[in-house]
Amino acid sequence: MKQFVWIFFFLTVAYRGFSQDYPITPVPLSQVKIQSGFWYDRLEKARTVTLPHAFHKLEENGKFDNFAVAGGLKKGTFNGVRFDESDVYKVVEGAAYALQNRYDAKLDRYLDSLITLFAAAQEPDGYLYTIRTIYGDSTGLKDWIAGPHRYGFENGSHELYNVGHLYEAAVAHFQATGKRNLLDIAIKNANHLVKTIGPKPGQLMVVPGHEEIEIALVKLYRVTGTKSYLDLARFFVDMRGRGDKRALFQDAHNLGPAYFQDHKPVVQQTEAVGHAVRAQYLYAGMTDLAALQNDQAIREAVMKIWEDATTRKQYVTGGVGARENGEAFDDPYVLPNDAAYAETCAAVANLLWNHRLFLLTGESKYMDVFERVLYNGFLGGLSLEGDKFFYVNPMSSNGKKDFSNGLAAQRSPWFGINCCPSNVARFLPALPGYIYALRNNELFVNLFSDSQTEVKLNETAVKIQQQTLYPWDGAIKLTVSPQKATAFPILIRVPGWATNQPIPGDLYRYTAQQTPSIKLTINGKATPVTIENGYLKLHRTWKPNDVVTLTLDMPVREVVANAKVKANHGKVAIERGPIVYCAEGLDNNGQALSLTQASDQRYTPEFRKDFLGGVTVLKTGGAKPTTLIPYYAWNNRGATEMAVWFGQVGK
Repeated sequence: MKQFVWIFFFLTVAYRGFSQDYPITPVPLSQVKIQSGFWYDRLEKARTVTLPHAFHKLEENGKFDNFAVAGGLKKGTFNGVRFDESDVYKVVEGAAYALQNRYDAKLDRYLDSLITLFAAAQEPDGYLYTIRTIYGDSTGLKDWIAGPHRYGFENGSHELYNVGHLYEAAVAHFQATGKRNLLDIAIKNANHLVKTIGPKPGQLMVVPGHEEIEIALVKLYRVTGTKSYLDLARFFVDMRGRGDKRALFQDAHNLGPAYFQDHKPVVQQTEAVGHAVRAQYLYAGMTDLAALQNDQAIREAVMKIWEDATTRKQYVTGGVGARENGEAFDDPYVLPNDAAYAETCAAVANLLWNHRLFLLTGESKYMDVFERVLYNGFLGGLSLEGDKFFYVNPMSSNGKKDFSNGLAAQRSPWFGINCCPSNVARFLPALPGYIYALRNNELFVNLFSDSQTEVKLNETAVKIQQQTLYPWDGAIKLTVSPQKATAFPILIRVPGWATNQPIPGDLYRYTAQQTPSIKLTINGKATPVTIENGYLKLHRTWKPNDVVTLTLDMPVREVVANAKVKANHGKVAIERGPIVYCAEGLDNNGQALSLTQASDQRYTPEFRKDFLGGVTVLKTGGAKPTTLIPYYAWNNRGATEMAVWFGQVGK
């Protein structure tokens, strides 16, 4: 019953109850059930393997003990690094999403036991930062890692970043259970921040060194209606690049203010710069403010930054942040393959940002980027078994170079800095909430997965059943069942890859410019295909059990990069549908880096149910047969050569 009350509250208040917000509303996670197929298998793996594994690792490494020690429940010292508690909150957030997918009383009780520790660690005035509570305002090394006093080293302390993840976990937990035990901890901390930080006399003029709390404060504002939380998010955004109003960051690594996106006021920024995760969290927060406050200056800045990030600085997998030094965006078109950083956390941030841009504009290109990142740059960060991870996601590997925590080019079960595993654990269970969206009486279908939802359109309850074998097959069947005949539009996204555009802009293009076939039937009757702004807009009077079938042709496509990308001169990549492919040495006589692509190369798709969790592989015949596998599935059979881009011969 509590969950039903929350769903009603979320739909009627969380996005539409305020005077201004996103014009498009996501259909809440708890109202969407993935039932079988590609994403069902992965959500089950997240529930049964990834989340328990993450909790075990956090416990094993003393991360829960930090809260107990800070709360006086046990004796001890601080374990780990200053931002580790953010990972605890992220995994709790993922567990809360898992509860919305499938209630689990044991998991619910386990979260309550952790929340008891969080409450114990919180100081009476709401401050929550276990390393300082344990050590106090001490001197020496701890000055550097936590600062000499509260919020005294914000470019490195992560005090605000940590509690941002607390807020997100609290909102997700409240959505899942209706309980306020974690939400009240978040509110107490947020009230402390509102009193402590801001432009008023006696307040601290600081901004987060690692952005994220901007997003979280907006979420907390939506749940509580407390405007001061939104105001604080705005303060944090407005104060970036304002050296005239506050001290610039003193960067311990000499990376400069651009690393923190603090080089100029946000409304003057036009390029994606600095640490890629921090940057995209900021850009997502700016997008929230553009929507909530109808701020055109911030909106225009976000759009310019997105153009730069997407059309000049993005890997073909959707990965971003090419530079290892600073985990940062590099210069335009600098996209090395073997040295690609493309942090898994940056993929998550990219997903969060692009989804917000869709909610703001209704433009399909943002969900095109979302889909590319989802199936490639994000999913490649998690092993098929669900308990090993990549921190970085290169475009090629010799099978020897260590890029994964000392394991010689293999995934790791955990890292010393465990932001990526915890980010995977929190995002994956939330996926059902990204499939459908509403705008007034319009229903958007953005992602393709066997799923079911029920929404209200034109005051009528409507059930939607989606059936598909996507991403291996391009047939998508929608059964539309309103309680009574009623008129409303359904907008089905036609992916960019199906209309001859790999990624928005000219960073990548297909060598053959034919547009794959797109077929549409309604109740078995062929229907003309009209695409508006990237969507099939089907506006009709729907009756119970109406059936829409969209069939997208999935040819194997060659992709080439813009000539300005020097790393890929004379090379091609291979795609089919939303999947980017790669070669592994295990399938190609130990070789991948030296493989070439002939001008008349033809690949035959072959679905193999019992290989790599069930994948479509691409195979060629001839004297030198080649086998390609999905990029996301590489490195699940041990270290070996891998390549996404292949030299061209005969062209």
